[in-house]
Amino acid sequence: MKAYKSRLQNVYEDQIVADMQKQFGYKNVMQVPKIQKIILNISSKDCVVDSKVVDKAAEELMLITGQKPVITKAKKSIATFKLREGMPIGCKVTLRKHMMYDFIDRFVNIALPRVKDFRGLSSKTFDGNGNYAIGLKEQIIFPEINYDKVDKIRGMDIVFVTNAKTDEEARALLKMFNFPINNN
Repeated sequence: MKAYKSRLQNVYEDQIVADMQKQFGYKNVMQVPKIQKIILNISSKDCVVDSKVVDKAAEELMLITGQKPVITKAKKSIATFKLREGMPIGCKVTLRKHMMYDFIDRFVNIALPRVKDFRGLSSKTFDGNGNYAIGLKEQIIFPEINYDKVDKIRGMDIVFVTNAKTDEEARALLKMFNFPINNN
């Protein structure tokens, strides 16, 4: 039986690898950077007051990614925030392989165009090691979320982890995946 391959994974293997080899002069295909994983994270201060907020956020994250999230818990107690060690404060999902490529496809082609007043992604959020982080203000840009069932607008962090050695290589890789990254 043939393994499932996403449309974007085929594009990466057939076109992007060759384009990156030409652009950066890689001698071997294994030198070409690739996206290793995507981490989506939702955390909220409302989780301290009501623990059902974490369950609702986890449910929405599961709809968006198609994968069950892990509930994250507080590592330390902080009295000023009324936070106790071990309290649930958020949830996260790590996407790899074909789930990752499917998410990139939906994120770039469906979700980003639905962002209000969208002018492109900032090029300033690369971390120096080739990883790219995005903060979203609304989870309702994803078509999987039913707008009528949303109790509260929540933001999320999305981190694209690559094995690129420099930010320039990572920026070129993400642009080849059609990420609308500004050159500012």
